[in-house]
Amino acid sequence: MYTAHPDRYADMPYRRTGRSGLKLPALSLGLWHNFGPDRPVETQRAILRRAFDLGVTHFDLANNYGPPPGAAESAFGAALKEDFARYRDELVISTKAGYLMWPGPYGEWGSRKYLLGSLDQSLKRMGLDYVDIFYSHRPDPDTPLEETMGALHSAVQQGKALYVGVSNYSAEQTREAARILADLGTPLLIHQPRYSMLDRRPEDEGLLDALDELQVGSIVYSPLEQGLLTGRYLDGIPEDSRAASDSPFLNSDAVTEDLVARLRALDELAKSRGQTLAQLALAWVLRGGRVTSALVGASSARQIEDSVAAVRNLEFDPEELARIDAIVKP
Repeated sequence: MYTAHPDRYADMPYRRTGRSGLKLPALSLGLWHNFGPDRPVETQRAILRRAFDLGVTHFDLANNYGPPPGAAESAFGAALKEDFARYRDELVISTKAGYLMWPGPYGEWGSRKYLLGSLDQSLKRMGLDYVDIFYSHRPDPDTPLEETMGALHSAVQQGKALYVGVSNYSAEQTREAARILADLGTPLLIHQPRYSMLDRRPEDEGLLDALDELQVGSIVYSPLEQGLLTGRYLDGIPEDSRAASDSPFLNSDAVTEDLVARLRALDELAKSRGQTLAQLALAWVLRGGRVTSALVGASSARQIEDSVAAVRNLEFDPEELARIDAIVKP
């Protein structure tokens, strides 16, 4: 039987989420790519155990994570039953709904029927009575925002979620979502945007400013830019990499000679700080405390160890920040 490490809370920083009472670890584990029937069960369990032993208390899922869709939640539910049932109150478990899950007009987007039906399915797959955070995974252009936010509010009222969030919403959409939820009496807890040294849209489009103004937390996904901001691409495209497979999330055309040169320059800066490139990238999104938590994936326990080590140095001096900007945005 798995027993968690007694010093699991010794080194991980925990940050308050917006103006709520909920604290999240600076690094959270996302189960997007590496949890499903195509991965060895023992590898999946080893990643989850090692993460928790290192103070990662937040596990982030969505209804469509796998492959196939639903597989990550099922795999996590099995691990929860075997290893983490007695630690449930130490965990923050989140899931989302918004992308395609089943055929027909009610299998995706943001209707009340889809969101609440999907949440029921997610709870069943994970063997849970409730999740800590339930997200609208993407805005629905054809459903009134009042209906989508009303469904999130209902999930809380029904005791199936403790908090609610949104993902992939613009600054304007986030402001409106927060207003609607406030009127209903269920505050918007958190936003999950894509953000990295190579993808500055939350800064450039005013989303981080909106979250500061609204006192809403943030948890960023793809802070390693689908693996680009690791050491894997410093010499081009490895044969077994995501880019080599022409994944819909990263294709070989994106890995240009110019990009590789920039990655090498960032790697040199990371070494001067005593960090790996991945640790530099994670520290950068967490700098200054503006981002509540960074989501990382892992295909091995060793990868989660490398990511968590980033929290040892989250400070940057102005010269380092200017150098990063000069490399990324010359």
